[in-house]
Amino acid sequence: MARSVWKGPFVEESLIKKVEKQKNQPNKKPIKTWSRKSTIIPDFVGTSFLIYNGKKFIPITISEDMVGHKFGEFSPSRTFSGHTPADKKAQQEEAKTGEAKKK
Repeated sequence: MARSVWKGPFVEESLIKKVEKQKNQPNKKPIKTWSRKSTIIPDFVGTSFLIYNGKKFIPITISEDMVGHKFGEFSPSRTFSGHTPADKKAQQEEAKTGEAKKK
């Protein structure tokens, strides 16, 4: 279920403080965050973040298109290693039968 409108988007308070603090500094280092559930707000546009996916930090620079989405959407936590050999064999058999039907 979605968050109620009157509450506004959820953003970790520590993230807001870090972004405000970084605006005053000349060197802009990426901000490390573990808060994948936080919503990206317009104040974050142009800021670089390192989002933790459970194993490593994924570097991301926030653009205007990302506003309203969650940080977790941009750092996948699962890696797809491919289908099993049985699935590949079934695809090859389908391709062979498809060619036979065309002839």
